[in-house]
Amino acid sequence: MTATQTPDTLHRILDYSSRADPYPLYAELRKTPVALQEDGSYVISTYRELSGILHDPHLSSDVRNLTHPMPAMQERATPSFINLDPPEHDRLRRLAMRHFGPPHTPGLVTGMEPDLTAIVSGLIDDFAGKERIDIVDDFAYPFPVTVICHLLGVPREDEPRFHLWVNAIVDSLDYNPKTDPKEKLDNGVQATNDLRQYLGGLLEQRHGRPGDDLLTRMANDDGPDGRMTDDEIISTANLLLIAGHETTVNLITNGMLTLLRHPQILQRLRDEPDLIVPLVEELLRYEPPVHIIPWRAAYSDITVADTVIPKGSQIMLMLASGSRDPDRFHDPDHFNPDRQDNQHLGFGSGIHLCFGGPMARLETQTALTALVRRLERPTLVTDPPPYRPSPILRGPIHLHIEQS
Repeated sequence: MTATQTPDTLHRILDYSSRADPYPLYAELRKTPVALQEDGSYVISTYRELSGILHDPHLSSDVRNLTHPMPAMQERATPSFINLDPPEHDRLRRLAMRHFGPPHTPGLVTGMEPDLTAIVSGLIDDFAGKERIDIVDDFAYPFPVTVICHLLGVPREDEPRFHLWVNAIVDSLDYNPKTDPKEKLDNGVQATNDLRQYLGGLLEQRHGRPGDDLLTRMANDDGPDGRMTDDEIISTANLLLIAGHETTVNLITNGMLTLLRHPQILQRLRDEPDLIVPLVEELLRYEPPVHIIPWRAAYSDITVADTVIPKGSQIMLMLASGSRDPDRFHDPDHFNPDRQDNQHLGFGSGIHLCFGGPMARLETQTALTALVRRLERPTLVTDPPPYRPSPILRGPIHLHIEQS
């Protein structure tokens, strides 16, 4: 049995006019948990079905398993591990994790806490004398960019160069050949090549040299799995650089916007700093930084909610819809930092659970705690704020506030 959802629902979600509030459309989409689209792809929107398929070994992240690969993917170079399946995915993720967290580097994230606090404090110090602040440009963007540059070993002063490339890459993620100009795809492909070439140049300087940054460690590591090839290191660094700040910018900005819309909770966080840990988990459910996984592939025929998805089909996963599913979360459209059993999909699930989730959590906890403590009577200038183009990585492009 197949279920066909009115295509207009998905098209309206992807349309920019819905960016400020896609949640009513997600509710409409959830009426058909697995929805066949006109182009033969499938959209999954309910928590139970999303959670199940994210753990299904028949779900592939490898473009080679799509019957009809999308144009952007045909032109990409060596994929990062996020676009691979076991055993290659497991090997590369394991090699990268050796330098990013337990068990080989257990103190990396927690050891960054003093540095994160210092960066945040310096950025907020720069607010002095400003009546109007852009939380994005003045804070939520420079903070995680500084952090990921430090971790990877990318010169912070090169940010203006890779910022343009990252924007073009993110903009191309939702490329639709039926509605978008070919230039959008071409710019994304060129930006990917430019960023890879840039990272390759940095990598050449790291071979055989000591250093604590991730590029140097990956370039010189001879662990039990062997050493990554240069192409694999570049693909991993490319993933970490983009994901290491794009999602955190959105999470911090969405978080501040949500707190300003809920002043009682903002005040409560001032009074109860320990509230920040469950509050960030609720943010990941309520206003997540990643809304959609735009494609996965079916290794073989998969049955989801009585719908047979044929082998090779493209599958779109609506993570943000699943995290607002009333069949899983009580009163899901209510922001509640005291929520129990908050198994959201904000960082995905399964073998592709967000690699940098622990760092993003700590960055957001540090950022929001400092903002609510140090900003005096902040107020939104525009609500809703202007949003970035992407329906996949969703967040305000600017968030102007005034403080009295």
